[in-house]
Amino acid sequence: MEFWKLFVVALMPVLKVLLITVLGTFLALDRLDILSSETARKNLNTIVFFVFLPALVCGSLAETVTSRSIITLWFMPLNILLTFIIGAALGWLLVKLMRVPHHLQGLVLGCCAAGNLGNLPLIIVPAVCIQRGNPFGDADSCHRKGLAYASLSMAIGTVYIWSIVYNIVRIYSSKITNEVKVDDSMISPDSALENDPENISKDRPHTNHVKQFEIEFTNSIEPTKEPKNEKIMKQLKVLAEKMKLKALFAPATIGAIVGLIIGVVPIFRKILIVNNAPLGVIQDSLVMVGDAGIPAMTLLVGANLIKGLKGLVKQFPIVVGIIVVRFIALPAIGIGIVKGAIHFGLIHPDPLYQFILLLQFALPPAVAMSTITQLFGASEGECSVIMLATYSCAAFSLTLWSTFFMWLVL
Repeated sequence: MEFWKLFVVALMPVLKVLLITVLGTFLALDRLDILSSETARKNLNTIVFFVFLPALVCGSLAETVTSRSIITLWFMPLNILLTFIIGAALGWLLVKLMRVPHHLQGLVLGCCAAGNLGNLPLIIVPAVCIQRGNPFGDADSCHRKGLAYASLSMAIGTVYIWSIVYNIVRIYSSKITNEVKVDDSMISPDSALENDPENISKDRPHTNHVKQFEIEFTNSIEPTKEPKNEKIMKQLKVLAEKMKLKALFAPATIGAIVGLIIGVVPIFRKILIVNNAPLGVIQDSLVMVGDAGIPAMTLLVGANLIKGLKGLVKQFPIVVGIIVVRFIALPAIGIGIVKGAIHFGLIHPDPLYQFILLLQFALPPAVAMSTITQLFGASEGECSVIMLATYSCAAFSLTLWSTFFMWLVL
C-alpha cells in the first residue's frame, strides 16, 4: 500500500485526540470558568479515578477478552512490561545525565516509563480499522479484534501504572515532604532546651527519676505470650503497610481483575455478556459509564495544558530529554524486540496484533501521570509542561510511527 494512504489512515485517529484535547484547553480558560479552577479539575480527576476508569477497563475486558484470546495474546503483558522497564532505565539515565532536581525525578521516571496505553490505543486502533483502505482487512473483524487488543493493552497498562509508576511517584513525593519537614524543624523545642545549660541542670534530676520509674515498671510486668495466630496477623498487617497494598490495588486495577474474571469464566459470560443475558443490563450500564472515561481523561489533559504554557521555557531541557526517550529511543528499541519475537515464533502472525505491540513503544506519557501528580500534590505544574510538549510532538511522531509500523507489518 502507498505510504501516503497509510499516513492518512494513521493521521485521522490522532486528530480526534487533538480535537478533544483542544476542547479541554478551551474549557480551562478563565473566561469560561468550567475547568479553570484546580477544584474543578481535581473533582473531575477523582470521578475519572474512582468511577470512569474502573468501569471502562472492566466493561471492555469483560466483552472482548476470553480464555482463548488470553492464551493467544500471552506476549502482550511481557511486551508492555518491557516498555516500562526500558523506559524507566532510559529515564534513570536521563535523570543522571541532566542532573534533574530531586523533586522532579519521580515525575521524569514515570513519564519515561508509562505510555498512554489507555485511551490512545482504544481510539487509534478501532479508528484505523474503520478508515477506508485500512491495511488490516475486513472493517468489522478488524474493529472487533482491535478493540480486544486495545482493551487488554489498557488493562495491563493500568495495572502496571498503578502498581509501578504510582509507587515511584509516591516514594519520591514522600522523600520531598520528609525533606521539607526536616528543613522546617531544624531547631526543635527539645533541642533548644537541651542546648540551654540552665535547663539541663534543672531537668536532669527529673529525667533521671522518670527513666528509673520506667525501668522499674517494665521489669515489674511479666511478658505475656501471644498466640501464634495473632503474631501471624500482626506480621501480615506490617507487611501490607510496607508494601502499600491499598495503593497497589487501585480502583482501575480492581476493575481489570473483575473484567478478566467475567470474560474468562464461561458462567459469568452467560449471565452478563452474551446476547439476551439475564443480567446483561448490568454490563450495558457499566459500558455506558466507562465510555465517558476516554473523553473525560482527554479533556483533563487539555485542561492541564494551560499550566504548561507558563513553564515550558524553564523545563525545556528535561522536556527534550523525555521526548527523545519516548519518541525516538523507545520505538527504535521496540522494533528490535517485536521483530525478534516474530523471528523466534513467539507472536502469532496477525498484522494488527503486531501493529499494536509496536505502537505500545511509541506512545506519549500516560494521562494517568496527571492524575497521580494531582493525587499527591507533587510537581503538577511540571507535569502539565511535559504533557503539553509531548502531546504536541505526538501529533507528528505518532502519525509517522503508526504509518511506518503499518508498512512494516504488512
